[in-house]
Amino acid sequence: MVENVIWPAALDANRSRSDGRRVALDLAVEKPTVDEIAKAVQQVGYDAVIERDKTYPREYEARGRVVVKDADDATKSDLLGAVAAYMQALRE
Repeated sequence: MVENVIWPAALDANRSRSDGRRVALDLAVEKPTVDEIAKAVQQVGYDAVIERDKTYPREYEARGRVVVKDADDATKSDLLGAVAAYMQALRE
């Protein structure tokens, strides 16, 4: 069983690559929330667990994280790209 962790910073358009953004700037969104990320993960077809009390190591405030379960068939980069694309569609 593979568990991938998605931090909001990985999809945040206001962050640079060195600050933790993991997707291209044209796929990133402004101030993503764990609820939006979890909804997008479920739209992609995986189970998502929200952990709200977690803090990304490069941040000071706890924004939480999303744990994606049973993502055996996708790499983390593919998963982040698909989630970012769904998040953009959700915000339109």
